[in-house]
Amino acid sequence: MAGPTLVIVESAAKAKTLEKFLGKGYKVKASVGHIKDLPKSKLGIDVDNDFTPQYITIRGKGDLLKEIKEESQKASKVLLATDPDREGEAIAWHLQNAIKIPAEDKCRIEFNEITKEAVKKAIKNSRQIDIDRVNAQQTRRILDRLVGYNLSPLLWSKVRKGLSGGRVQSVVVRVICEREEEINNFVPVEYWTIDTVLSADKKEFTAKLTTINDKKIEINNSEEKDEIEKYLKKSKLSVEKIESKEKKGKLSPPFITSTLQQEAAKQLNFYSKRTMKVAQELYEGLNIGPEGTVGLITYLRTDSTRIAQEAQQEAINFIKLTFGDKYAPEKPNVFTNRKGAQDAHEAIRPTSVLRLPEKVKPYLSRDQYRLYKLIWERFVASQMTPPVYDTKTVDIKAGIYGLKATSSTIKFPGYKKIYNDTSEEEVKNPIPVLEKGQPLKLVKTDSQQHFTQPPPRFTEASLVKFLEEKNIGRPSTYAPIIDTIIRRNYVERQNKQFVPTELGFIVTDLLKKFFSGLIEVEFTAQLEEELDQIEEGAMNWKKVIKNFYLPFEQDLSKAMETVEKIQIKDEEAGKDCPDCGRPLLIKHGRFGKFMACSGFPECRHTESINADIGISCPVCGQPVVALKSKKGRQFYGCKGYPDCSFLSWYKPTGEKCPECGDALVEVPNKSGQNKISCQNKQCKYVSGKAIDLV
Repeated sequence: MAGPTLVIVESAAKAKTLEKFLGKGYKVKASVGHIKDLPKSKLGIDVDNDFTPQYITIRGKGDLLKEIKEESQKASKVLLATDPDREGEAIAWHLQNAIKIPAEDKCRIEFNEITKEAVKKAIKNSRQIDIDRVNAQQTRRILDRLVGYNLSPLLWSKVRKGLSGGRVQSVVVRVICEREEEINNFVPVEYWTIDTVLSADKKEFTAKLTTINDKKIEINNSEEKDEIEKYLKKSKLSVEKIESKEKKGKLSPPFITSTLQQEAAKQLNFYSKRTMKVAQELYEGLNIGPEGTVGLITYLRTDSTRIAQEAQQEAINFIKLTFGDKYAPEKPNVFTNRKGAQDAHEAIRPTSVLRLPEKVKPYLSRDQYRLYKLIWERFVASQMTPPVYDTKTVDIKAGIYGLKATSSTIKFPGYKKIYNDTSEEEVKNPIPVLEKGQPLKLVKTDSQQHFTQPPPRFTEASLVKFLEEKNIGRPSTYAPIIDTIIRRNYVERQNKQFVPTELGFIVTDLLKKFFSGLIEVEFTAQLEEELDQIEEGAMNWKKVIKNFYLPFEQDLSKAMETVEKIQIKDEEAGKDCPDCGRPLLIKHGRFGKFMACSGFPECRHTESINADIGISCPVCGQPVVALKSKKGRQFYGCKGYPDCSFLSWYKPTGEKCPECGDALVEVPNKSGQNKISCQNKQCKYVSGKAIDLV
């Protein structure tokens, strides 16, 4: 009697979901990620023998691999259903070799979504292992190992133990450091703007000063501004041109990995790591009541905006039924992928648009619901018609100067009915009915002084966007890279922005001096393109590694001989050790900064650093200090803890709520400001004041 078909997936959660779909004729096992990898104890690459990788069974996976082998011997057929990407292909290849499945066997299946229909379809369309895709993954793994296992010892010996360098990681730190240098070297330039309030038949509207002698105006100082205002007050103003037209808003495509990370950061305050974790849960399958366990979204690692025809039709039918025919396009919306995007997988979308967020909400955690709602709304919006605006632009002449008045009102909401992004906004400036040549009255001018601003520090969203645009790494690697550079203390998060540390600058300067090519943005992007060509079968993978390694080896040898030990002085804490009286120093540990006695190892006294933020506790009046959780997240608490129990994830203002008497705190919002709200969740008080994030 033939045994069941063995299906091997990567995660236990996915295995659970598949077991419920497939029934008695199938057995599902999870490899729990990779089963084989390069050894941790040594380089594991034979550089003298064509860079042959020396794979070993990962420690702790021996028993699991033995179980998989035993199950495969009982099975009538083995199907490798690891994730549909390079890593998944490599895991399938290692499993194929371990189980001894013939190379020509069609043992590989992949599906973009974990639904019964998609899985059954994948089983019918099994294929051979794609060795080109495996080679692309091997190349990336070997390159990263060659860099990491050679750079890290250099940094340990010349800078500090516990540091690491990486092919992509070091480029990301360099980008953040160079942005900080731009900010520090930036010289602000003064400029002024002049807005006006104009009147026509006693109806007022606003217009901006835009030109002088039909060229863009620049007002550099208050003297120029005063002269212009005097001129305007003496001038005859008249309507030169009126333009009224309809304008369509721009459609946003469905999410890809990078745009999901960006929007989740902006709208949900999720770091990339959190976004990917929650998206993985939604993809692998959740129990949603009567329907059972099902994957709620398609595969989360993709850079294609393509949508399956059936999913698109389901969405259009839903839109027509819910909102009306006007909200559905005549032809399905199609979006262009960015240059170099891989089109193997669809965009990230709900597996069925009929699983409304509110319908599945009772079965999801708060994070799962919020991310699913974001994905669902963005997908449905991408399949709708765009909003339509009535716009009006009036050009006004005042002698040698030109002014412009604009207004925009929404005529048809389109996708904004469901997804309110900030791509187009109404400009509420009611302009009265005007005629060409009509005289206007200047009611008043409103001039404002400004200074040019340096480029902003990177946030999670803007860094992900930059890395994607420059083709640095892959979107699926952004979260672990960001996590690593923070843990290594190369970069800190301050007000949701990335700020390089002294250590980050020291390591970047060293690498720029001796490995300038390695950590160049363009070089890293070129390597990504070569990996894509390997996957397409258009480039030899061993040649790519050889071309990279030979110059890298020479640079490494030179650096080892030339670089002198860099002494990083510990910052003094400004207080003495209570045990021995010697000065305390500020040290860097796993969870951030702490104080330690300069007499170490004779004296082992340590203290946590609780930064006083200059605000009194709203409960007892003692100082409020900034603290860090074990996961590195900042929060605030009373210095008198545990006698005083005041704690808050948000920075307190030092004031009390006028409605309930609890603490007022600064809560970040999407517009880049902090709103002042009551900490008490039952109290809905929100102040009208807002504070710009700095």
